[in-house]
Amino acid sequence: MTSTNGLKSGSNLEKVFRAGHLAVTCECGPPKGADVEHLKKKIQMIKGYVDAANVTDNQTAVVRMSSIGASAILVQNGVEPVMQMVTRDRNRIAAQSDLFGAYALGIRNMLCLTGDHQKFGNHPFARNVFDMDSIQLLSMVRTIRDEGKVNSGEPVEGGVKMFFGAAANPFADPFEFRAIRMGKKIYAGADFIQTQCIYDMPRFKEFMKMARDMGLHEKAFIMAGLTPLKSVGMARYMNRNVSGITIPEEMIKRVAGVPKDKQADEGIKICLEQMAELKEEEGIRGFHIMAIEWEERIPEIVERAGLYPRPRVD
Repeated sequence: MTSTNGLKSGSNLEKVFRAGHLAVTCECGPPKGADVEHLKKKIQMIKGYVDAANVTDNQTAVVRMSSIGASAILVQNGVEPVMQMVTRDRNRIAAQSDLFGAYALGIRNMLCLTGDHQKFGNHPFARNVFDMDSIQLLSMVRTIRDEGKVNSGEPVEGGVKMFFGAAANPFADPFEFRAIRMGKKIYAGADFIQTQCIYDMPRFKEFMKMARDMGLHEKAFIMAGLTPLKSVGMARYMNRNVSGITIPEEMIKRVAGVPKDKQADEGIKICLEQMAELKEEEGIRGFHIMAIEWEERIPEIVERAGLYPRPRVD
């Protein structure tokens, strides 16, 4: 999968993958309103240090600027977006319409997600849609791109050449089903995969072995998800409250064992050690750094990981 031939889109991220480089993406969360300047500050922090940046779609069911609008602002400011789309808020008519609009605005990557249930957000009384799940969404958008047909079978006016991705959680239960579910997403249309943040390395390596046994690492570009720990409080909170995340006790003790004002630095050091280890894991084709509301540390992480400057590909 290192050839630059056979490109499916105009995506820079796809070109980086196909040229054989380790890709780097991050998250760039939209504001809880229309504060464009706040978003532009984030963009300037990450510009030049990542191949693309994920723009979340009302993450955790909290109302924010739309992923399409925020992604368009990234395009205008020289950062390639990975526009996230969840099926919680859209039926198949709206999803296809938004896909066309996004493409017209210069967006070339899309991550297909089912989305967090609205009960977890700031509008628990809202009605959901869930006309499709993420696998069905992937199949639908792939058909638009590869066959030029919308879900009803009617032809698309003009091509939509986008690079489609999906998320994978290697740590949720039942564990034995995790690689199988990722495979379903890949066969449905995912060109690349971004995993949930990794802390339990032995379990992740077991997941990757199952994925390799199924040949999935040869069918999609798999990116390892990483979230640097800011503090021992963050580590304990995530361990207790975030579904599908397990942080080993030794890691929590390590962060707790340094002074409070040094815990963020220790968290980044752990992240860098993980990246070095994952570079040696067969099938890992890049890193998705989820430094949530901590974008100012992304340049440091990328540089110290030996992944800067980012490659220029044509």
